[in-house]
Amino acid sequence: MSTIEESIDVDVPVRTAYNQWTQFEEFPQFMEGVESIRQIDDTHTHWKVEFDGVHREFDAEITEQHPDERVAWKSTGGTKHAGVVTFHRLDDAKTRIMLQLDTEPEGLVEQAGDKLGFVKRRAKGDLGRFKALIEAQGSESGAWRGDVPPKSVG
Repeated sequence: MSTIEESIDVDVPVRTAYNQWTQFEEFPQFMEGVESIRQIDDTHTHWKVEFDGVHREFDAEITEQHPDERVAWKSTGGTKHAGVVTFHRLDDAKTRIMLQLDTEPEGLVEQAGDKLGFVKRRAKGDLGRFKALIEAQGSESGAWRGDVPPKSVG
């Protein structure tokens, strides 16, 4: 399992950054290798991705979500990964977005790419493209303000 941690500061209010991040079906606009995401319901998505010519599909579940604070998820089939994105208000018009991603690369291509740092660079690039997108737009294209509490274990 590999852990990737990246952060970026964006020049929009925390509410704007968070609201845009909840628009999962728009992720292909800034996430390299993400071909499509279909929102199944409030907490489930279906992803189609490509990495160096290898195509994969998987489902993911939102495991915790709190408006203007965090979105956490885990895969429920296919590629094994989990992550959390947190949103930190720096001032009225600036937000720090922090990403932590735990991933278990499948197959030789993904494992080699992970060892060579491609996954980390892709995550950093995705955050940079998100910054460019949201700053150019100036406002979010939509929002989902629902709260998903963490599931209790036991």
